[in-house]
Amino acid sequence: MAIKKMAFIVNKLPYKSETSRLALTHAIASQTVEIHLDDGDNVEPVIAFIGDGVLNCLKHQKADEAYGVSTLESHIKNALLTDIKLLICEEDVKKFGLTEAQIIMDAEDIGADVTSELVPFSQIMSEMESADHILFF
Repeated sequence: MAIKKMAFIVNKLPYKSETSRLALTHAIASQTVEIHLDDGDNVEPVIAFIGDGVLNCLKHQKADEAYGVSTLESHIKNALLTDIKLLICEEDVKKFGLTEAQIIMDAEDIGADVTSELVPFSQIMSEMESADHILFF
């Protein structure tokens, strides 16, 4: 049984770019590749938001009103619904003066059991060190 661990690292702002959305889309899509893998093989994605990227995780963004596109809130919730590990750098959350109440921590409203985790950057580095592939967005 071979598991390929993929770390999707998001450090870009959520505005006027598809970068963050692509990271989430690729991570969610990685869950469907098992039909192309040998029996027992699998992909284990982890998404980490660092630096300016933590601003992607704010609740109640108004991207639809401002830019005419859907917000990342539903994308993040879909990632949690598909049981993807989602890490948010706690040092960067503090740097921006944000609280856990302002961050998308769960997707209970759509039935997700997995929650986001506020973690130190050192834990995100550990995830990157153990990953077979690291993708920066």
